[in-house]
Amino acid sequence: MNHIFDWVFSQYEGVSTHIVVLESISVFFALLSVWFSKRENILVYPTGIIATAIAVYILLIYGLLGDMMINAYYFVMSIYGWYIWTRKVDATHFIPITQMDSIDRKWGVLLFIATIVLVVFVYSIFERFDSWTAYVDTFTTAIFFVGMWLMAKKKLENWIFWIVGDLISVPLYLYKGLVFSSFQYLLFTIIAIYGYQAWKKNLNKSPQNLLR
Repeated sequence: MNHIFDWVFSQYEGVSTHIVVLESISVFFALLSVWFSKRENILVYPTGIIATAIAVYILLIYGLLGDMMINAYYFVMSIYGWYIWTRKVDATHFIPITQMDSIDRKWGVLLFIATIVLVVFVYSIFERFDSWTAYVDTFTTAIFFVGMWLMAKKKLENWIFWIVGDLISVPLYLYKGLVFSSFQYLLFTIIAIYGYQAWKKNLNKSPQNLLR
């Protein structure tokens, strides 16, 4: 067990203490956000905003521009999602969980392609295509952009995108030395699987309470 702890903390040699502390806080609030999302709880958004604001700062330092853009986008989409989730279909019911239709699929494809183009442009401008991680980061960015958009619209399929992106991010962050974040994505994967199952049970049901 000691060897595991030694290995984990050895990844942070030379890293400023405040970065380690901030990463831990970001991970904590990000996990809370995913948990609240699974429960269809509106607190998914304030906790997510805190986590993403911190993550943008950390990822900028580490040069993961794609993931930094993801979190900046999450920040904006959290505000949008907060608004969408609190809209009511009648006097006592909020909008329900639904599945993607043909229009959602078309917009999803366009968003995926547009994100790829945008991230490639940013990486090229800053000459960051110097590692295989940059190409993986580009792909996961597009996956997460679509996933966050679908979550804000309360579409069941958002969990599929989270699961795929999370599974790819686990080894990516581990390789980068962000051990806590890698572990975070592993937990995200597990929660996302349960989240998909929970949302599927509540498909097309309009909730009366968003704090549960």
